[in-house]
Amino acid sequence: MNADTNLPEIAIAFAAAWNGTPAEALGALFTSDGTYTDHAINVTMTGQEQISGWKARTDSMIENVKATVIAAYRAGDRVTIESVYAGHIKGAPKPFAVPMASLLETRGLLVTSNQDFYSLSSVLAQSGLPADWTPES
Repeated sequence: MNADTNLPEIAIAFAAAWNGTPAEALGALFTSDGTYTDHAINVTMTGQEQISGWKARTDSMIENVKATVIAAYRAGDRVTIESVYAGHIKGAPKPFAVPMASLLETRGLLVTSNQDFYSLSSVLAQSGLPADWTPES
């Protein structure tokens, strides 16, 4: 995570929740009806429990998953986070590190909506996996 102390607090908490914490830490950043959308794989989770479950599933599939914040900006209730999403998909020949943009909408200190944008094809290519690879269920 970037050491820049001018980052919005929610951006710091968001990165910390991805970086080696229990899955519930990510869910706890959201309102009870908050949504987390991963546009690369076209899924949306709703509520703290589903979002925590998403983090747990990600942790079970990707070793050393982390988000390193490069920059973050707040404008009212909206926060934009530029980061590097990295890890090593279990069973893949190599690790990956790709640029990611996260768009957050907040209410008070909690996130009501998160949208992540990154290139799944870049993740798979860097990992040494075929473009049509899908995780085992």
